[in-house]
Amino acid sequence: MKLHELKNITDDYTKTDALPVMFVGHGNPMNAIEDNTFSRTWKTIGKQLPVPSAILSISAHWLTQGTRVTAMEKPKTIHDFGGFPESLYKQIYPAPGAPQLAEQTQLMLPHHHVMLDYDWGFDHGTWSVLIQMFPEANIPVYQLSIDYSKPMEYHYQLAQELQALRRRGVLIIGSGNIVHNLQSIRFGSHTPYDWAVDFDEKIAGWIRERDHYSIVGFQNLGSLAALAHPTTDHFLPLMYVLGLQGKNDNPEFFNTEFDMSSVSMRSVIFRNT
Repeated sequence: MKLHELKNITDDYTKTDALPVMFVGHGNPMNAIEDNTFSRTWKTIGKQLPVPSAILSISAHWLTQGTRVTAMEKPKTIHDFGGFPESLYKQIYPAPGAPQLAEQTQLMLPHHHVMLDYDWGFDHGTWSVLIQMFPEANIPVYQLSIDYSKPMEYHYQLAQELQALRRRGVLIIGSGNIVHNLQSIRFGSHTPYDWAVDFDEKIAGWIRERDHYSIVGFQNLGSLAALAHPTTDHFLPLMYVLGLQGKNDNPEFFNTEFDMSSVSMRSVIFRNT
C-alpha cells in the first residue's frame, strides 16, 4: 500500500482491560544498570502498569530480511554492544519465552510470512528496559523482528493486525529513539542540538494530533529527518506503536529529555483514559 493510501486505525478500544502500548527510548545500554532519571522512570512505570500476561517487544536492534518472532522457551540475553564495563556484560534477564503466543502471533499475520525463530533471544533494546521495568523477570517475553527491507507504512499496517494481543493481556513495547544520531553524540552532555529539538518536538506534536500520516512520512522533512536518523532502525519501532493505538487511546509522554545531545529519550504510552 502506498503512503497516500494510509489510513489511521479505527479499532474501538472501549474495553478498559486492553493493555497499554508504549514506545520507549532506550538509549545508552548503561541505563540497564545505572540509577538515573530514565531508569527510575522505567521502574515507576513497571509498578504502575497492570501486570501483563506477556510482553511483546519490537526492538531497533533486531533487523531481519522477512519478519521473525522468537518462539523458544528460554530466550538468551544478548550483549549486542562493545566497549562497556564488564558489569554490563554480566547482566542476564532470565524471563521465560512465550512459544504459544509466538505461534498465535504468526497466525495473526498470514500475509506477512512470519517465521518462528529459535535462535535470537533478548537484545539490549529489550532487556535493558525490562531489567529496570520488570526486574523480577517473571513475565513471559518474546520479540518480533523488523523487516528492514520494507517501507515505513508496511510496519505501521503490520502492527494493526496485532491489535487483538492488547485485549489478551499482552503489553507491547516498541524500543528505539525518536532522535538517534550516534555520529553527533557529545559524551557527558544533556544539552541537545537545535535540530534534534526541532525534530523531537515536531514528532511529539504529530503524536498529540494523531497525525500518523505525517510521522510515517517523516522523511519528507528532508535534511532534518536525515540529521535525526542517519539510519531508520531506531525510528521503526514507533511505527508499530502508532499502528496499535486505539481511537480512544491518549498519549502520555515520559523521559522527554535528551542524552549525549543527539539521542532523544522521549517515550510515550498510549492507554484508554
